[in-house]
Amino acid sequence: MRILKFALVAALPFMLATNASANEYEPKLRDLAKNKIHSWLGDPSVVEAIKAQNKRHDGLTEVRVVELDKKWRAETKASSRPMIDNVLGNPLSKFLKYKKDESGGLYTEIFVMDNKGLNVGQSDIISDYWQGDEAKWQKTFSVGAAAMHIGKVMEDESTQTFQSQVSLPVVDPKDGTVIGAITVGVNVEVLG
Repeated sequence: MRILKFALVAALPFMLATNASANEYEPKLRDLAKNKIHSWLGDPSVVEAIKAQNKRHDGLTEVRVVELDKKWRAETKASSRPMIDNVLGNPLSKFLKYKKDESGGLYTEIFVMDNKGLNVGQSDIISDYWQGDEAKWQKTFSVGAAAMHIGKVMEDESTQTFQSQVSLPVVDPKDGTVIGAITVGVNVEVLG
């Protein structure tokens, strides 16, 4: 028992430092979301793509959502990827890729979700199609127009960078209705 207590006491400074570093970028991430990301969320290419997919997916059951997510996940490991290629090839994905490229390495990924948490467009392939079971969608779309969710800083193994995800609801500028959500991966090393 004494060894366990010692291990916990010895690990406490590291645990506190880890938690502090997970949040140290939050003010800068909030500023980035408010001053840059938010400015292009009302772009017609974003709003119209979400509204069109919301209409297409009206009445989609959770069972069907899970089936689509399984299909997407299988395609990430397959040589033929019609579902993924369809999303990556749409105009919204091209817009998001442009925004990512324009950021000079600040954005690591960008993806937009509909009112069910399904991908509408994305800058890069992501591992799953359904985000509706994750905080990035639940703490934005489900909360309201003023919501913001900032994830912990984590190392992205594929890019060897430290990043945090900033998620915001997407609002129809015509009537203020929340129609979807966006998640932007931010390289905190570039954030400054």
